[in-house]
Amino acid sequence: MPYVDGFVVPVPTKNVAAYRTMSRKAGKLWREHGALAYFECLGDDVKPGKRTSFPQSVKLKAGETVVFSWIIYKSRAERNRINKKVMADPRLMKMMDPKAMPFDSKRMIYGGFKVMVEL
Repeated sequence: MPYVDGFVVPVPTKNVAAYRTMSRKAGKLWREHGALAYFECLGDDVKPGKRTSFPQSVKLKAGETVVFSWIIYKSRAERNRINKKVMADPRLMKMMDPKAMPFDSKRMIYGGFKVMVEL
């Protein structure tokens, strides 16, 4: 079964274009190193909830939007191998300066998931 890394990120709306540029570069790296698919989705119908929600999960502030992302791999072992290569890639290092990031990485939520249902 495939394996998925998922992310939820708060992005200032003024930085969406810069985030998109960074995402395209990052996505190309992940795909080049073997990921099956790479998705970055801009919040469109994402409302705060009464108990929990995407906006609450990242402590969304005024002037920000939520980005929901995922990367698909053949397996967890493949994900580990690919991520090791991506994290060592100098092209990614250029994008990882915390002062130049177009989002607050401290409020990013991420994790790895076993696929439970695939249709």
